[in-house]
Amino acid sequence: MKTANLKNRAAAAAVSVVSGALVAAGPQSLFKICDQSHHAHTGGFSTCYYTAQAEIGIGIVLALLGIAYLLFSNPDTHIGLTIGIALGALLAFLAPNALIGMDSDPMMACLTATLPALNIITIATFLFAAGNIIYLTRKTQRSEVVA
Repeated sequence: MKTANLKNRAAAAAVSVVSGALVAAGPQSLFKICDQSHHAHTGGFSTCYYTAQAEIGIGIVLALLGIAYLLFSNPDTHIGLTIGIALGALLAFLAPNALIGMDSDPMMACLTATLPALNIITIATFLFAAGNIIYLTRKTQRSEVVA
């Protein structure tokens, strides 16, 4: 049972830390948002710029939740942290899709690269967290029946 717990802790922590790093750094470098120079004439930035800035904070929180998941061993704490990871992934998904948005030009990099990459990462993270919540809840219920 301890090996399964250790594997779960390592997997959940890794998923959260990696997805957090990708959400935070991805729009800045790996699947970079569009060049902001085309917005210079308006004196501001595009919506994808603000989305990318918000994703930095959300990604950092996801990574920190993953580190906390690794440090704590209480199953109830793991359930709470996993709920936080799921909500963080949901927020990271909603930022570009509903809350802040992206550029409206379909040829911009933010719509052709950044948005699809963020969607894949955040949906996968959310699904993993949802599955982990189910796994941890069932595991906790079984251990309570045995005890």
